[in-house]
Amino acid sequence: MKTMKYISILIAGWAFLLTACDDSFTELTPLGSITSGNFWTSSEDAVTAANGLYEHWDDNNLFGRGFMYLIAASDDIMQGRTDAAAAAMRNFQATGQEGRMSSLYPRLYTVIQRANNIIAFVPEMDIPQNLKNRVLGEAYFMRAHSYFWLAPRFADERAGIPIVTEENMNENFFPRPSSVVENYRMIEADLNRAADLLPYFTEYASTDLGRAHKDAENAFLAKTYLYWAHHDNSKWAEVVTHCDLVINSPTGRALINTGNPEEDFASVFYVDNNFSSEYVFSTVSSNERGQILPGVMLENTGWGLYNGWGTFSPTLELYNAFEEGDPRRSATLLEFGDEFMFLGEPRRYYSGNSWTGIQVNKYMHPYRFPEEVHLNPNGNYVTTNLNIPLIRFAEILLMKSEALIMQGQNGDQPLNLVRERAGLAAKINATLEDLKQERRVELAAEYADRHLDLIRWGDAQAAYSQPATGRDHFNKTDPDSDYEVYEVWPARTFNPNIHHVWPIPPNVLAVSGIEQNQGW
Repeated sequence: MKTMKYISILIAGWAFLLTACDDSFTELTPLGSITSGNFWTSSEDAVTAANGLYEHWDDNNLFGRGFMYLIAASDDIMQGRTDAAAAAMRNFQATGQEGRMSSLYPRLYTVIQRANNIIAFVPEMDIPQNLKNRVLGEAYFMRAHSYFWLAPRFADERAGIPIVTEENMNENFFPRPSSVVENYRMIEADLNRAADLLPYFTEYASTDLGRAHKDAENAFLAKTYLYWAHHDNSKWAEVVTHCDLVINSPTGRALINTGNPEEDFASVFYVDNNFSSEYVFSTVSSNERGQILPGVMLENTGWGLYNGWGTFSPTLELYNAFEEGDPRRSATLLEFGDEFMFLGEPRRYYSGNSWTGIQVNKYMHPYRFPEEVHLNPNGNYVTTNLNIPLIRFAEILLMKSEALIMQGQNGDQPLNLVRERAGLAAKINATLEDLKQERRVELAAEYADRHLDLIRWGDAQAAYSQPATGRDHFNKTDPDSDYEVYEVWPARTFNPNIHHVWPIPPNVLAVSGIEQNQGW
């Protein structure tokens, strides 16, 4: 807890030093050096610069909820409130200028520029070599990390997104490369550089937990290859290689599995386990500043007790996807009548606001306790001190299983580790359909991104041709109320030649001179 608060305060206090590059760079117009001539001189300067790379952790429009609006185009999660911009995105009618989308692209280019300045200036600094290596490793990692979140969502085999590095950042025009594969090559190169420079997670002091490290580098490289394999089947073997580097890491990566399925999966998302053996890389948060996603998922107005936003609702299709007896369903979802603790008091779930009659339960641990324990006292800025995973160990196992299956090999062992933790029977000769099912229920409502999964599997068009359903309870204040199933969102038209990527924001196009994605 102390660690998360420490890092969040550092980010808040020092990030302003790194914004001197001017926000116009977010339209791909960099101005070169971000500081006055007396900056890049001390160890403190180098650490300050590195801290600025993590500012997007608590950005409402990125990992607070921005990317979740894109994931909410899937069949599992949908918007939970009337919101025209979110509706346009979910219906694949977006222009890119929606407030829910327009800042994603430019804000991550701000992180890219910060990384570029570190890579340009830190090598010449007279600071301890181990610190220099770490800061450079963080910069290469975070530049790759930014492209990792952008490329598969805004680029395809017809055009990549502009590659801006320390070598060309002072140029005036950044064309789109011929394919997203060029972006994947850059991510690969940056992460390989980071691997040579970053420490292992266990080598960090307690005040530095949450920074980029070797396991995170291998995890995101494995997932980059997962996306890349859509264009080049030879990359499946690389997925296995880099998943194994995480699985066999000297840091002791493992699922939380005490033999108690009813508790083990749920406990992954407890504040106490922010840096457990299952942690690979998360957005670090505190109850003063940080990640708002738990509050975003909470019942709108929190039953009058705390300011939940009710922004997203799980669909009945997600609820029905869980096998009978799978404890992950109750750990992931709240339905009418479920017992839970809220602000130190027992409650039974009901909702006067949820469009589907179901709420995400996965991030509710901080709300079990009195407000002062884990929650922001400012009810209008709904952060908690729960870290939100961007990639965790269970996904590493499932990526390895998928890669083995796609190569015609047996993927049972890693897949069944995930099922065993849930107390479910092992699969024998697991198929790709088995793997798809396991990813869906294990990683629901996470940044693993169900929407991108459906696209890369070629399943999006069929999935979105079906309406989303929910439960319409007759008495929305009665936990025991009966309900009828109803259509909460109509079937949608998904064109796989257009809607597999999102439109680049028009303000970026206007300033940068690059072309829009085809069809948008």
